[in-house]
Amino acid sequence: MHGIIEIENMEFYAYHGCFEEEAIVGNKFLVNLTIEMNPDVPAQTDSITDAVNYQLAYSIVKREMAIRSHLLEHVGGRIVDAIYKELAGIQKVAVKVSKMNPPMGGPIQKVSVTVVR
Repeated sequence: MHGIIEIENMEFYAYHGCFEEEAIVGNKFLVNLTIEMNPDVPAQTDSITDAVNYQLAYSIVKREMAIRSHLLEHVGGRIVDAIYKELAGIQKVAVKVSKMNPPMGGPIQKVSVTVVR
């Protein structure tokens, strides 16, 4: 069996960006996390101790989003690394980090970077 956990549209206010203004003013970010795992054991036992704990996954994302970075690639890479380090039973992780209304000189809804490992 193959399973996918998706935590979608997690919203954070953070200070990521290369411009000095971004470090002062901050911005809204959306994060989508996809974790591929084997659900065989938790499907049988119905026990959180046998499953990938998505509440812990959210806490990891929240912690990493609070650490200022210049690049979204850096934020996404840290999140993926931490997920693999702190959660067991992971087969594949994808994280999409989106900066809302980026300061690019015109109306842009968002810019996103996706890191997959």
